[in-house]
Amino acid sequence: MPSRGTNTLRRTAARCTATVVGAAMAVITGLATAPAVHASPPAPGDLHWAPCDDSAQPGAECATLKVPVDWADPGGPGLDLAVARRKATDPGARVGSLVFGPGGPGDSGVRMVVDRVSRFSPEVRRRFDIVSFDPRGVGGSSPVTCSAELLAQRPSPQLTSQADFDATLAYNRRLRADCRARTGPVFDHLDTAQTVRDVDALRAALGERKLTFHGSSYGTVLGAQYAETHPRRVRAMVLESVMDHSVAATRDFLRAEAASAEDSFQEFVKWCDRTADCALHGRDVRAVWRTLLDRALHGELEDPARPGRPLSSPDLVNKIAFRKFYEADHPGLAAVIARMHASKPLPAAPTSSAPLPAATPVFCSDWHLPVRDFTTYASLVAMMDRTAPDLPTLLPVHMVAACLGAPTANPQHRLEAPGVPPVLVSNALHDPATGYPWAVSVARQLGRSGVLLTYEGHGHGSVTSGPCMQDAVDSYLTDLTVPPRGTSCPAQRP
Repeated sequence: MPSRGTNTLRRTAARCTATVVGAAMAVITGLATAPAVHASPPAPGDLHWAPCDDSAQPGAECATLKVPVDWADPGGPGLDLAVARRKATDPGARVGSLVFGPGGPGDSGVRMVVDRVSRFSPEVRRRFDIVSFDPRGVGGSSPVTCSAELLAQRPSPQLTSQADFDATLAYNRRLRADCRARTGPVFDHLDTAQTVRDVDALRAALGERKLTFHGSSYGTVLGAQYAETHPRRVRAMVLESVMDHSVAATRDFLRAEAASAEDSFQEFVKWCDRTADCALHGRDVRAVWRTLLDRALHGELEDPARPGRPLSSPDLVNKIAFRKFYEADHPGLAAVIARMHASKPLPAAPTSSAPLPAATPVFCSDWHLPVRDFTTYASLVAMMDRTAPDLPTLLPVHMVAACLGAPTANPQHRLEAPGVPPVLVSNALHDPATGYPWAVSVARQLGRSGVLLTYEGHGHGSVTSGPCMQDAVDSYLTDLTVPPRGTSCPAQRP
């Protein structure tokens, strides 16, 4: 019997994909675009490499890969996918190309290669060409473009009535129509099932018979669906900080996200209570934090990045605390909280939520998270507040509001990838965004091919978290040596 993923692709091939993309996104034209390339336009499937123009770190090369806007219509309109690489530092020991699947969704893989290649271990950089790309709709790959004026009118996701709910649905329809008109045909073809085909075209253009892939965060959805679609074209695959695309119910998705975030907050409080170097040591950390939340709610908390400007409650949670949890930077978070708590309150003033990031378009096309009405929405918000009482207004519920009314081209399904070789599934025990239970679930869905590597520490991203993790991942990628099942690596100091 064909897999659920195979059925999805067959349906995609049978009709033009009708992805109606996310409803409340940042002005995506403001994203970093791919460096300009001084080379002749490539023929379909070719990569003509040239030095990236704006690389602060010499050595990066850029190219474009022409792919169809809709893989169900390969003779139709095309788009240029922005690609970047850095060659292996030891050509004599080179294994091949390692393709990195960026996260977000909405992150630029080109910028990762150009500016942040140190994200990969020295051994991986020595043995592989590091290659990544801007996914369709992002950066240099036909970025989604929307009216800045209309984006500025985005309703608050903190809905208070059915009228607010209906107004959000109406706004979402207007924004989708505007973005579609400004962006062109790619707007309806941004889902991960399409990007899987882009990655396979990139593999072929690189001259690789089989794919060596490292997907991080949202890139794990891409990797898992590639494994479903082309299991026998996988050489090695690392899925790091894993999203479980089998979570079907809106309530289950939001509860899992809230639980992961709250776990990180609790870990931070415990660290501060036992660590004399914590800037809040000896104080009631939760009481200090609640004071900041209250000041932010009333527009009295100064934004540390914009002196004199208020910081909203959602931004305090999602841009201050959550970012530090991502980095496992407990000392940094404690210092920021202490400084903000000691700062003079601003005169009370209303604040507004910041625009959603560029994650929204792909997210809405990949996740079917329906909400029937305001009563249901309010119950979901209440559930999240019970699950994560220290972190109200978490970003995932904003994303659900942004996707209200948007059809989904690539909805959730259980992962089925018979025939795929061992896949290394790596996750921290205390990841604020992709909780450890998701990694356990994905490893189980992969069956005998799923090998779970556990980092016993904190943060979003784990493959270079200490020598134990790094050695296990490096050995797997370079020599295909699979770590023993049940392998765990000790936490590093925050």
